[in-house]
Formats: sequence, C-alpha cells, structure tokens
Amino acid sequence: MRIFVFGNLDLPFDSLPLRLLPRMRESFPKVSFEVLDPNEEWSVPEHMHIIDTVVNLSQPMVIRGLDAFMSAPRMTCHDFDAYANLLFLRKLGKINDVTVFGLPPQYNEHGCMQWLNEQLRKEL
Repeated sequence: MRIFVFGNLDLPFDSLPLRLLPRMRESFPKVSFEVLDPNEEWSVPEHMHIIDTVVNLSQPMVIRGLDAFMSAPRMTCHDFDAYANLLFLRKLGKINDVTVFGLPPQYNEHGCMQWLNEQLRKEL
C-alpha cells in the first residue's frame, strides 16, 4: 500500500503529518509513505490514501472522497494547493477515489499517532 503524506515543516500549523512520518514508517514498515508537494506533478494510483492537515477539524477524521471538502477561492497560482491538484487529477481521469486521514492542525502528536495506528490497521 502507498500512502501519500502532505505538509510543510516550515509552517507549524501544516507540519504534523511530516513530524509523525518517522513513527508511521516504524509502525508500518510494509507501507510506502511518500511525501508529495502540491506544486509538483504526481504519479498516483486511481485510489489515493493521503495523510494531511485539515483546517477546521477538532479531532482526526477519515474523509472519503473529494466532495466532502469545500473549495476555497483561488485567485492566483499561489492558491493552487493539494485539493486543487486532486480535483484536476480527477477531472483528467487519473484518480477516481481518495481517502484522507485528516489531522487537525492543533491536535497533539501522541493522540494523532494513536488514531492513525488504529485507522491504518483497519485499511490494511
């Protein structure tokens, strides 16, 4: 299984998935965790599994499908993020389904790691 991890270590509110990455790799050695940048071209399977920070969550949540997200206004290329790239890939027929393991920006690392362990074991 491949799980894609999004985040930015330079932005504290967007760094939680990347801070958890070493522990996830240790807990799930048979899973390929791949860090993706929203501004790069992606080679992805038709069904993507993603771990990412999701703004406005109060607790971690599994989100199935892109239609569960609200789109933000996009005025410039700077506004082109992971969600916009996923929508573009769906429109091109490159992906057909997405499962996002959403982490709240302010949630504690220990709690998120416990939750991820539980959720990823269900998916495997």
